[in-house]
Amino acid sequence: MGKKKDLSAAEKRQIVQCLGQGMKTLDVSRKLKRDHRTVKRFVADSEHRRVRADKGRMRKVSARQVHRIKRAAAKMSLQTSKQVFEAAGASGVPRTSRCRILQRLAVVCKPTIRPPLTSAHKQKRLQWAQTYMKTNFQTVLFTDECRATLDGPDGWSSGWLVDGHHVPTRLRRQQGGGGVMFWAGMMGRELVGPFRVPEGVKMTSAKYIEFLTDHFLPWYKKKNCAFRSKIIFIHDNAPSHAAKNTSVSLAAMGIKREKLMVWPPSSPDLNPIENLWSIIKQKIYEGGRQFTSKQQLWEAILTSCKEIEAETLQKLTSSMDARIAKVISKKGSYVNM
Repeated sequence: MGKKKDLSAAEKRQIVQCLGQGMKTLDVSRKLKRDHRTVKRFVADSEHRRVRADKGRMRKVSARQVHRIKRAAAKMSLQTSKQVFEAAGASGVPRTSRCRILQRLAVVCKPTIRPPLTSAHKQKRLQWAQTYMKTNFQTVLFTDECRATLDGPDGWSSGWLVDGHHVPTRLRRQQGGGGVMFWAGMMGRELVGPFRVPEGVKMTSAKYIEFLTDHFLPWYKKKNCAFRSKIIFIHDNAPSHAAKNTSVSLAAMGIKREKLMVWPPSSPDLNPIENLWSIIKQKIYEGGRQFTSKQQLWEAILTSCKEIEAETLQKLTSSMDARIAKVISKKGSYVNM
C-alpha cells in the first residue's frame, strides 16, 4: 500500500482547533478521515519540536571574523554596526545579522556626558576630598538651580508599541517649548524648597542674593541657634555663586568661613543634588508626559517634590562619604554614583 499524502496546512489548523475544543485525537482522525497514527504523530511532533543542529552558530560570518569584530568593537566604542563590521573586514553583512551578532558581544549605550577634567581640576578635587573627609554631611545644605522644559528630554520618549497601533505624536518645540527655572536645597532628610526663579530673571550675583534673601533666609532664621551654628552651605562655582559680592552678602547672613564649603571646579558628580534633579524629572516626565504651559509644569514640579520621601533624601546625603572615598582612591578622577 502506498504512502498517503502528508497533512495539509488546513488540516493541521483544524487539528489544533479541535484539540482546543477538547476533542480526542481519535475523534479528530475520524472527523478528518485520516489515520489515527498520523494525527497522533503530528501532535507528538508539535509538543517536541526538533532543535536545529546548527543552533547558536553565526552562519553569516566565520569564527575568525567574530573574533575580529569583537576586537574592533572594543577599539571603536559607540560606533555603528556598519562601521564595526567594515573595520573588522566583514563588509556586506545585512544590518539584521550585524545587530544579532553584536548583541552577543556588546551592548548598546549612550555616551556619558561629563565636564572636562584637567590635571589641575583633579588635584583640587583630591585636596577637597582630603579636607572634608571627616565632615558630618548631615549638617550640609546642598543647593543648586535646575531647569525643566515643557517638552521634556527627548532621550526618554521611546517605548514599546503593539503591532498595528498608531505611533503617538510627540511635540518638539524650539528650546523645549520654554521652561521653568527653580532653586532647591537638601539637608539630611529635609528638602528646602523648591522655589521658582521669576520669569526672565538673569541670575547675576545681585539677583542671586536677592533670591536667597527672599527664600533661603526665612527658612534659615526659623532654625534654632544650635542648628545655625552647625549648618554648612554649599553651592557650585557658577559666576553668580562665586562672585565676591555673593560671599560678602552670605557672610552678612551668617554663612561665612567654615560654614561656606569651597566646592571643587567641574565636579557635578560629587554633588548629590544632581541625583535629586534626576529623581524629580523622572517623576515629572513619567510616561512621556509633556506640558502646554509653564504653570502646569511648575505644579508638576511641586507635586513631584512633595512625593520624595525623607529616606530618599537621607540616602543621597549619606552617599557623600562614599563619594569622597572614591575621589581619593581615583586620585581626583570621575566618580560614578
